[in-house]
Amino acid sequence: MKILLPLLLIFLLACSSPRAGQLDARRPDGSVPKVIPGMKLVWHDEFNEAGKPNPANWRYESGFERNEELQWYQSDNVNCKDGVLLIEARREAIPNPNYQAGSKNWKTNRPASEFTSASIQTRGLQQWQYGRFEIRARIDTTYGSWPAIWTLGNGPWPMAGEIDIMEFYQVKETPTILANFAWLGDQSSRKTKWNEKKLPLTHFTDKDKDWVKKFHTWRMDWTEESIQIFLDDELLNTQSLKESLNPDGSNPFLKPQFLLLNLAVGRNGGTPKASTSKIVYEVDYVRVYQRE
Repeated sequence: MKILLPLLLIFLLACSSPRAGQLDARRPDGSVPKVIPGMKLVWHDEFNEAGKPNPANWRYESGFERNEELQWYQSDNVNCKDGVLLIEARREAIPNPNYQAGSKNWKTNRPASEFTSASIQTRGLQQWQYGRFEIRARIDTTYGSWPAIWTLGNGPWPMAGEIDIMEFYQVKETPTILANFAWLGDQSSRKTKWNEKKLPLTHFTDKDKDWVKKFHTWRMDWTEESIQIFLDDELLNTQSLKESLNPDGSNPFLKPQFLLLNLAVGRNGGTPKASTSKIVYEVDYVRVYQRE
């Protein structure tokens, strides 16, 4: 028995640990970016240096930005730590410097924020037209959470186009993963044309009960003909670029786009419970490949 117990312990540890060369889905990927035949790595950020995100790549949004969300965006809520970009939404009251008593504008009628969070983007620093985009991230599915990986074109929305590589929020009180495309559908009404894909979170958690504890890889393959969005190699949505035309005939997806990573709170994410004090969003890396 004295001999068998150590052997049994070694066997159990071997079975419970990732095999050599196998990526641990619960930890950041510290390996170098993979080589993709026929493609060149043109830009990436691994977030391996502790501190603020590289200012050559990222700028910050500030204040109340969009969608009547609860959070006040600020740079204090994002840092690179332990090999990931860490965005934290915190229940925190920040005085609104633009507050106007009696205002009907949601950005100015709030004396203070309910939460703080962060949104970073590559606008004016990095942008791309076509290629393969890979983003490995772990999302917090707490009620009220609205994390996103998305791109925008340069110009007025929605005519400049939007690609939601990843969104997570509540759809009719159902936790949902989304992959979307948007452009201008009608000039006179300024109505947005949406190609949306909505998958309940249970689509993934039914296959893996620990899905929310793990990092996952979102991928966008963008060519002159189409854009495809994948999650862990599962195709979520496709947009033909023959069909993504604005009323004036322009096509936003035949022009460069920049990248945004943000964690919103509220609105489509739902109003957080009173007990929710923090929501965490982790991005392991962003990699952009293009054809050689």
